[in-house]
Amino acid sequence: MSQFSITRNTAPKPRPADDDLAFGTVFTDHMFLMDYREGEGWHDARIVPYAPLSIDPAAAVLHYAQAVFDGSKAFRGADGTIRLFRAPKHVDRLNSSCERLCIPRLDPAVVLQSFHALVRLDQDWVPSKRGTALYLRPTVIASEAFLGVRPARTYTYFLILSPVGPYYAEGINPVKILATDQYVRAVEGGLGAAKAAGNYAASLYAAEQAKKQGYTQVLWLDGVHRKYLDEVGTMNIMVKIGDEVITPPLAGTILAGVTRDSILQLMRDWGLRVSERQISIDEVFAASRAGTLAEMWGTGTAAVVSPVGELGYKGERIAINGGKTGELTQKLYDTIVSIQYGVSNDPHGWTQPVLPD
Repeated sequence: MSQFSITRNTAPKPRPADDDLAFGTVFTDHMFLMDYREGEGWHDARIVPYAPLSIDPAAAVLHYAQAVFDGSKAFRGADGTIRLFRAPKHVDRLNSSCERLCIPRLDPAVVLQSFHALVRLDQDWVPSKRGTALYLRPTVIASEAFLGVRPARTYTYFLILSPVGPYYAEGINPVKILATDQYVRAVEGGLGAAKAAGNYAASLYAAEQAKKQGYTQVLWLDGVHRKYLDEVGTMNIMVKIGDEVITPPLAGTILAGVTRDSILQLMRDWGLRVSERQISIDEVFAASRAGTLAEMWGTGTAAVVSPVGELGYKGERIAINGGKTGELTQKLYDTIVSIQYGVSNDPHGWTQPVLPD
């Protein structure tokens, strides 16, 4: 499939100023749609004006949460070029999530085409200010109308775009996170490694409880021992103790973050000591007491790199690096953002200009 129809929006919306952008609150003029039917495969790829979807009340997604999504970004560089960041890896992750939820695999080439075509059509929506981007949200939902626990036989793939500012109100300023051993987000063998919609619904209650205590997000611990770091609700987590940077391993309970992978590659390029291993919340607090806890930060497409200035657990709060952004955290943020905006060299070929017609 290399061609699809385009129906242009005859009533385009006003575009917000770069300085007014929040995260995920406004959407561009068009969306990409494609359907799947058992025996027919994926078909009818098309770009249409952004509008509500028509869905049957008995659609499987509404009752059995058979839904996955991903998230990537397009950046407008100082040279005016619009670049996608690691789009093929995001497509691969979308398909991995589909496989885990028994959703038919999409042709990666077609998904990439949808990214380029929709961003190209709505390119005027890509903001220019550093720290802003055009967020891409590809999603697959089960659309078959039936009541029964089995994989659906029809699906809809859609792609929507949203010009965004910083994900957290704090921006690159340190956030406060709360580790919890009371609630569990995922366990090995479950859906933790898939970007399944249900994972995020499962995280809401604990996140709201954390916000009531003044925290930005929850740091989830493993679901078995309830002591090993897993990930933050919207980010992978990394911690620097002494000269070692530690991040939890990809063992089926956390998302294989694309930004996580990029950050690990950068640190290894710089010759830093990097470990993908289990680390307990007790080890983190012990390092704080010993004075060896240097920095802590989260990584994710939405937040990019977000320093952690305060960590709470069982009524105890510790400040990390005096509550300020650490030197390594800042260097990682500056480096990856410079690559995304085409300001600095891209040694690993992570960015790709949006293709012309």
